Amino acid sequence: MVLKQRLDQRQVQKLILAPALQQAIKLLPLTNLELIEVIDTELSQNPMLEIEEESLKQEEQSPQEDKDDRERDIEKKPESLEGEKKEESELPEDDIDFAAFFQDYIDNGFRMQFSESNELPSFENIVSRSLSLWDHLNWQANLTFFSQEEKEIAQNIIGNINEDGYLTSTVDEIADSMGCPAEKVEEIRSVIKEFDPVSIGSRDLQEALLTQMDYFGIEDSITRVIIENHLHLLEKSDYSQLAKLLDISLSDVKNHIEVIKRLNPAPGRKYSEERSFYIVPDIIVKKEDNELKIILNNESLPRLKINAYYKKLLSGSLKDNPEAQRFLKDKMKKAFWFLRSLDQRNQTIYKVAKFIVDKQKDFFDQGIDYIKPLTLVELAQEIGVHESTVGRVVANKYILTPRGTYSLKYFFHKSITGDYGEEISSLRIKERIRKMIASEDKKNPLSDIEIGEILVKENLGIARRTVAKYRKQLKIPPSYIRKRKFRMEEA
Repeated sequence: MVLKQRLDQRQVQKLILAPALQQAIKLLPLTNLELIEVIDTELSQNPMLEIEEESLKQEEQSPQEDKDDRERDIEKKPESLEGEKKEESELPEDDIDFAAFFQDYIDNGFRMQFSESNELPSFENIVSRSLSLWDHLNWQANLTFFSQEEKEIAQNIIGNINEDGYLTSTVDEIADSMGCPAEKVEEIRSVIKEFDPVSIGSRDLQEALLTQMDYFGIEDSITRVIIENHLHLLEKSDYSQLAKLLDISLSDVKNHIEVIKRLNPAPGRKYSEERSFYIVPDIIVKKEDNELKIILNNESLPRLKINAYYKKLLSGSLKDNPEAQRFLKDKMKKAFWFLRSLDQRNQTIYKVAKFIVDKQKDFFDQGIDYIKPLTLVELAQEIGVHESTVGRVVANKYILTPRGTYSLKYFFHKSITGDYGEEISSLRIKERIRKMIASEDKKNPLSDIEIGEILVKENLGIARRTVAKYRKQLKIPPSYIRKRKFRMEEA
């Protein structure tokens, strides 16, 4: 058989997303801060767009109200997008009325809620970079080691330390990569372990705790024995077995454990780069006259409009320059689609928020016991969009309510059918389990089976394995661990 190349025509069907649709989809999951970056990029690339300066004191208005106002201001409602495309294709290119084509987005848009202040300090004076763990260790190594060989070994060891402060490679592996004796690497590592933070570069938890005891001069032979031989019993909170093996009382075991608690199990976390994250809600729910009002938090978003100067040029001043006219027409179309995508994003977020607020009105009024189950499919069918669209909307979005700030994903959870066929939220069951365990008899804590039996009596019947799963999600240890910890506290 001979293989040959040939040209062939085939008719196939493909699902292709238009660039405008791709843009609208990409805007949905963005937070307000990310959206500002996209708007700034679009402003720098499209001369047809500009920011409309307005007063800071703008009346807050929902997207639905804003849309209604625009429709009242426009005498003749523009035709659908398909109609616009058809009309554009039928008319000569020079006769297109761009003023009417984009009328809905020329005088209305997203209102700017802030203004620049020249009195603010420069950005460089505000932003700072904290010292990382590895920077701190390298700084100490440069002050400790002076030969080039020792510095290189120290840098290699420091480079293999993770965020918790433990060495991720063995001494032999580092020695082989450096081409030096393992004894030399171990010698350098022993010095690094006394750097700040103490026990940095340890191979495991046991070595880290023992190094800290030696460094701080803690002379406690029983505590040392616990660390060397019985850490596995501490992990299981088996204090009775530990007391039996050491031949001491529970109260003595408690005292030695207090010594261990003062040691640092993750020394590297002292210089962790993790920082607190402050949440700016994308949606605000206010209660006014016993009604819940939904407001999109667009205070940081600028209001965009079509540049009047370039619009005027496009209307007829560039007939002698067809290349410039084509350029501006292309930018005009892109500006239109961008404004349309922003407006569609706001409308979709508002619809999702409104459905959630209407569905969970009892929750906002009375608390977690009245929360109702909700799924992405249910919401998507209600507002007439695809499930993936709802998934993009709820991603990274937060809602500020009279009961606190929640992620939109918080309201989407599975339901469990009660004994009488009603749907019960899994969040409600988790809250009930948490309350039961919080009020249980500490001497005789409730087992998963006993919790399940109580839930059955309350018409919240679920299997024991489901109780165990929800308990683990609440980060609550099993009953025998809770019982051991109580006995230790009482000792």
